[in-house]
This record gives sequence, C-alpha cells and structure tokens, in this order.
Amino acid sequence: MSLQLKRDYDTFVLEAKKISSDRVFTDFLLCYAYGIDASCYSYLPKVVVKANTEAEVVQLVLLANRCGTPVTFRAAGSSLSGQSSSEDVLIVANDGFKFVQVLENGNAIRLACGVIGADANEALKPYGKKIGPDPATITTALVGGIFNNNSSGMCCGTVENSYKTVRSMRVVLADGTILDTGNPQSVKEFMASHSKLVDDVLNLRSEIMTDSELVDLIRRKYKIKNTTGYGINSLVDFEDIVDILNHIFIGSEGTLGFVSEVVYNCVDDAKYKGCGLLFFAKLNDASRAVVALANMSRDKVVAAEMMDYLSLKSVQQLPEVPSFVHGVPEGTSCILFQSESNDEATLDANLEYIKDQLKDIPTVIPSLYSKDAKEYDAWWIIRKGLLPIAAGLRRPGTTVITEDVCFKIEDFTDGIEMITELFKKYDFEDSGIIFGHALSGNVHFIITPNFNEQREMDNFSGLVKEMAERVAGVEGSIKAEHGTGRMVAPFVELEWGKKAYAVNRRIKEIFDPQRLLNPDVMITDDPDIYKKNLKAMSDIDPLYNMCMECGFCERNCPSRNLTLTPRQRISLLREEQRLLKEGNTVMAEELKKGYEYYGVDTCAACSMCSMLCPLGIDTAQIAISMRKINPKGRGLAHAIYNNFSTTLKAAKVGATLGGVAGKVATKTLLAKISEDAHELTGLTPYVPTTMPKANTYKLTNKRNPAYQKNVVYFSTCANRAFRQNQGYADTRSLQQVFESLCDKAGYNVIYPPHIENLCCGLSFENYEEIDKQALADLTEALTKASEGGVYPIVIDHSACFNHAFKHIKGLKILDISEFLYTILPDLHVTKCDESVIVHKQCKIKTLNKGDYIENLARACTDKVFNIKSFACCGFAGQKGFFTPELNKSSTKYLAEEIKNLGCTLGVSSSSTCETGLGENGGIPFVSIAYLLDRCSTRK
Repeated sequence: MSLQLKRDYDTFVLEAKKISSDRVFTDFLLCYAYGIDASCYSYLPKVVVKANTEAEVVQLVLLANRCGTPVTFRAAGSSLSGQSSSEDVLIVANDGFKFVQVLENGNAIRLACGVIGADANEALKPYGKKIGPDPATITTALVGGIFNNNSSGMCCGTVENSYKTVRSMRVVLADGTILDTGNPQSVKEFMASHSKLVDDVLNLRSEIMTDSELVDLIRRKYKIKNTTGYGINSLVDFEDIVDILNHIFIGSEGTLGFVSEVVYNCVDDAKYKGCGLLFFAKLNDASRAVVALANMSRDKVVAAEMMDYLSLKSVQQLPEVPSFVHGVPEGTSCILFQSESNDEATLDANLEYIKDQLKDIPTVIPSLYSKDAKEYDAWWIIRKGLLPIAAGLRRPGTTVITEDVCFKIEDFTDGIEMITELFKKYDFEDSGIIFGHALSGNVHFIITPNFNEQREMDNFSGLVKEMAERVAGVEGSIKAEHGTGRMVAPFVELEWGKKAYAVNRRIKEIFDPQRLLNPDVMITDDPDIYKKNLKAMSDIDPLYNMCMECGFCERNCPSRNLTLTPRQRISLLREEQRLLKEGNTVMAEELKKGYEYYGVDTCAACSMCSMLCPLGIDTAQIAISMRKINPKGRGLAHAIYNNFSTTLKAAKVGATLGGVAGKVATKTLLAKISEDAHELTGLTPYVPTTMPKANTYKLTNKRNPAYQKNVVYFSTCANRAFRQNQGYADTRSLQQVFESLCDKAGYNVIYPPHIENLCCGLSFENYEEIDKQALADLTEALTKASEGGVYPIVIDHSACFNHAFKHIKGLKILDISEFLYTILPDLHVTKCDESVIVHKQCKIKTLNKGDYIENLARACTDKVFNIKSFACCGFAGQKGFFTPELNKSSTKYLAEEIKNLGCTLGVSSSSTCETGLGENGGIPFVSIAYLLDRCSTRK
C-alpha cells in the first residue's frame, strides 16, 4: 500500500470503536484538545484514540495499515519540537501504561511507556538509585517520551541518557509485530519472521563500516549531545542485531514503532551533593568558566548551568529566589554547578578543587558554595524556572519558542557569541534569553515571536534557518536534546551531509516502508515544514494568557482522564477567541457549548493545577467565574439560604429515608439505581454505597469550670446534617468525637450562636451576594463566640475552612487537623496497629497545611501512607453526587493502591470527600479526629 492511496478515515473510525470502545474521538473539541502539546505548532488530528493496552495499539496499527491512515503516538505532550503533533490519527498512550517493576534491588527498572519519569525515581528512591535521563520536564514527561526523544537533562549528559542506560525494550513495529528485546524467545521468533528487516539493518551497518570517513563523522558527532536525526551511532557502536535494535529506537520519536515498555539500568543517586553559584560581569567570562568546568572529570562536576542577564532578570520576581539575585548589575551572567559523591570527604575535596581552578576568572560578587540542600535547591529554582517564567513575561499574543543546540566545548564561547549576534540580527535582542546545560556544550535559548505579525514570522524562520546553517558549519548539533521533530526535520541533511542523511532515510524505509508512522517528523520532503502550522496565540483573560501549554499541571487534575486538563481548558478558550476573530461563529459556538460540560461542569475547582504550574496559574478560576456568570437556580439558592435550618432538617430526613430504603434494598443496589437514574436524566443525584446517615446530635456548649482553655467550634453544615460514612464501627457524630478530644485536652467547647442557620458560603460561591451574606453572618457569630478573636476557632471541613480562612480576617481560624495537632502535647497517645492511608484535602494542600493530618496519623500508628494515585479525589462537594463520574475517574487506582499497601483505614478532614474515598477505596475513610480519639487518653 502506498501513501498515494485514499486514506479511509471513516473505516478507521468505525473499526477503531470496536477496539477502543468509547475512547475514539472525532469531534472538534476533543480532537483540538488532545492535539495540544508544549511545542510551537498547532495541528488538528482527524481522529484521536486513547489506547489503554499494548494489544489495542497492535490492532490500531494493523487497522491503520489497512486504511492507509498515518498515526502519531503521543505521551504527555511535553515535547517542544512538534514530534507529537498530528493532522491524521493521534494515538494517546498514557493512562493505561503505568506498570513499574523494580529489578535486582534497584539496579534495573521495568517501566511501561506511560510512567512519569519522576514516579520511576520515586520507586527507586529507597534503593539510592534513579533512572539516568533527567530532563527538566521529568515531573510530567512520560518514559515513552523520554526514551523516544533520547531526552537528557542537567546532569546525565551523554553518559547516563537512555542510549547509555537501556537494557531492553518492547516495541510494536509498523506491521503490528511485537518485539521484546529482553525476551530470548521473542527475539528468536522475530529473527525468523523478519529476516529481511534484520538483513537490511545488518547490510546497512556493513556499508557504513566500509566507509571510514562516514564512521569517523558519526563517532565525532556523538561525542557531544545530538538528537538530530536517527541514532545512527547504533549502527557503528554495536554489531549484534539486538543491541542495534535496542538503541536505534532511542530518539526515533515514534517514527519507527511504538515502544510500550523499557528496562533501564539504573544509576546511583549520590548521597552527598554540593553546588556553586558564580556571577560574572560578562557572558564571555561565564563561558570561559564553563570550558574550565567541562575540562574536569565527571567525578568532579556532574552539571553546570549557564544563565545570561535576561535569564536572571526574568526570575527575580520568584519569592524563592535569593535576594542577592535582585541586585546583580546589568549584563551579569552566572554559572550554577553541582558536584556529588557517596563520600562527603570526596565531595569537600571536589569543591575545593573547583574553587582553585576557577580562581583566576573574575566574578562580580563573591562566589557561593553550599552543601545545604535547602540553600542550593533555592539556587536551582532559578534555573528550573527559566522557561515558564520567561514565557509568563512575554508580550500578549506571542508564542514561546525554546530551542537547543550543542557545540564542541572548544567552540562554546564562540557559539554563545554567535547566538547573541543572531538575536540582534533578527530583533530578539531584548526578549531572547540564553541558558543551558553548559557542561555538555548544550545551549538553550528562548524567543517569543508574535506569529500574528508577518515580520516576526519572517524573523523566526530566518533565525532558525541561519542558526542551523552556522551550527552545522562548526560540526555542532542543531538539536541537542529536545528531539528533531518538525522544527529540525528539514535540516537533518544540512547537519549530517548527503551520505549520513541517506542512512537516515534508509532506516525509515526499513522499519516503516509506507511512512505511516508520524510523517514529517525526522524525515520530511517539505523544506518549509518547520514554519507551518505555528501557534498564533489569541488573547484571553490575563490570568491565563501567560500559559505556555507546557502541561506540567496535568498530572494533578482529577478530570484528566475524564474530560479535559487545565492546559486543554486554556487552549480551548484561546481557540474559541481565534475562531470568533476570524468570523467562524458556528465553530466557536460549538466549542462554547461543549465547554459547559468538559470545561466547567467537570472541573473540581480544586486548584491542584496551580501547585504544579511554574507560574502558579489557577485554572480552577475559569470554571468558578463561568459558574458565577450563569449560575443555575438563583431563586432556589436564595430560598435555601433564607431557610437554612429547614434545609438541613430536610437533608437529614433524606438521609434517614436512604437508611430505610437500605433495609429494603441493599446499599449497592440503591447506588446502582441512583447511578442509572443520574446517567439517564443528568439531574437526579447519585447515592454512594457509603452515604452517611443523618446526624441527630444536639449541639450545646461544653464547659468545665476546671478548664482554662476555650475553643470555638464551627461544625459545618455537611457535618451537622450527617454522621461519618457507613462502614466504620464508631457511630458517633464528629461533634461528639471532637468534644471528647477537647475534654481530654482540657478545652471548653463553644458553638457559635444560631449555628443551625450558619454556613461558610462555599455552597453558594456561584451566587456572590449570598456568599457574601453567609460570610458576613458567620463572621459576626464567630466574632461573638470568640469574644472578638480571643479564642481560636476550629472548622471541621477543610474546604469550608479554606473558604472562611481566605475571606474572614482578624480571627484565628484553624482547620480541624491543625488544631488537633496543637493539642497533641495535652494528650496521652498510644499507637495502634492500624495501617492508615492519609487523604490530604486539596484546599489544605494549597495552603501548605497538609502535614498536620499526616503528623497526627503518625502519632497514632507507625504504618502511615499518603495517597499517591491522585492529587484531588474530585468529589468536590456536591459534584460527587451530581457529577459522580469525576470522582470515580480520579480515584480509579485508589483501591489498587490501598490493596498493595495493605491499608485498613483512611483518614481525611473532609466528610464529603470521605464518602467517595470510602466507596472507591474499599475501606472506611473517616475524620482524623476518630483515629486520634481512639488512640488517646487524658494526660
């Protein structure tokens, strides 16, 4: 079959739905959303398929062969050069590929392609090991992307990247065949079934080895970082076909096959680390220091990052950045280096040696050296924040372009001067910044052109083309570590020459003769592909305009596997504005309508995205603001608040009726009935199997003349209406448990006056006037109860605490976990044998108060674990009842996590979250107060 034949997308879609069921998308909204990546390109896939298994990928690849439809494999979408962009079929391989297996006591690790790099390192941490590649995006990049781009990073250089640390891999070839290079039987079968492919590869190697000039070129160019074109060094470095195959797929960017699994040989994560921060008056002096550091052995220096003045200026606003960075003179540049060892004395000797070697290069201020992780981590924040911070400071309407080149270390100083010269020539002098992994001769730069203006488009294309020509002219790498992608595909021949480029084309022909896998990446016949389909950014709300679509936020989002991620929500807003600007109101209206469910209704508004966003963008505010613009049921909301005590009584009756119904029908059946009704109507609430029963406990002040301490206890409406979730032996209300703890610790408990009518306002945040009234009423009651703020005030639901804490000033308001931690010294605590998993409610984490509940749990038992399978459970108050699919999607791995850890109890500080956690986790989840009361007595 040839690519000239008709591409039958209709048949592909029809048959793909039989393979991947409800995970095949052709509508504009979702195709656009999944087509977004961190690059400067904007492609709209015709079809998106979310594959969950290797078997599905095999069937989809075979189907693509039959239908003649090109496919592109996408991991996290954090790549920067357009290698995961597609206008054909986009296969997203992420959520279903999370397998991790530590091997040989940490000396190796088996990873499915959907594992986040940082999660692999987390699994290796107990062994003092890590994977070799350490890209700056390691907290979001997936192993599939790291391997297929041969991503390196700040420390690994060319010594510990995927090429040097791979042991074996499992790959789906273009014809649907699976090859596992770590399985002798798989290799044997492959050698028999694909003898022609094997012969073609070995014959190509033989041809190369007879050309000494070509062999010398290949060996010379891979002494420095190089991801331009295929890893043709594999044909020179290895003779055995298995070794060649293991390595030729590294950096192939999904153009030769789908790598579903990798086994890495792990590297040491050194016990002792030390860093130096040096400031220079001129970039030239900094580059001289780089050369000096690079000439030292790797056991002396493992990383050296260079930053120019605009780099330093761009991060001065970060609160974590040391104050001395704010005062550096204009033109100052700096070097941040790291040395490490498993022996502290060796590390000390290394640092002294480095100081001595650099003493003759003049610095602006005295150089700083430290072995204190807290101190040098603050220095690394400078470097790691450069790309997103520079992106956030860019002009409205501009696009972030980040490129990287590599020079031989002897050419490094001249290379820096060349980039500076090109910035000036193409009018990026005032906005472009230069930084990079200088120890490897690797230079990154950022420019932010406005692709809505032809002049800036021309400047961008001119810069890329001339830089490619000049870097190739000194035998540098046009692409050092960001991958070839569409950005450099037209320049592969320019860098390598005709003979080596012919080898690249032969590799593509051998493994993908129909060129169905990721066309126009690595190999292209279009010399202008690098400047086509560039993102032209449309202006939106300034709060989100600075987003560069890096995707760092996505791993924390509870809706990421259900509807949209924060990055996608922002991108769709931009696309809607672009469509309106060009007069395409029909498509814009289609996006707007779909956005109601995908962008608003299924956003938990948890703000977890902001904790990972380098710019702190809180995408939750999009949904919150849209809900306020067009809130549903304003009249009903007023009626509910004006008759709040009656409403809670009705809720208790509902819970009681639920209990009665549970006697007639099982809890599971009741949940199933309500789930079916919710799916059918979209209106009726879902009733979880763990739905709590009504709370009939009467709230009255508890005073003891012997107690000198007082606490005001505002028990929230959810906890006043309901008891703890079903499934836990202790049937007391939370108020009884809290009163018990206060009694043990010698505290009087004071309830605010008219508590039955009080609400923090969170339930009414879509109705601004009601929210304000509720907060005003609560403030008045709390002020009175606390005698003007004399006594601390405790709120027993973390989401409500967060809302009150942010809006009520002048009073000492504490979350229940924070208060209970303060009274620990007043209690006698005996540890129990319970294995406990801790849920840190999302709003508590945004306030950096999550450690309180964990510390309380650790005071009660030695077996404590934090939930790692999600950042937010997605229950989000009433959404757990009216949009239960959000909670179920976010917590889909919770039961497995709990089973693997052997946990028997979950603790939280959010009763609504506890409902969903208990149902989806399979064990009781209760307030941390229950566990502490159980383990404590009066001193």
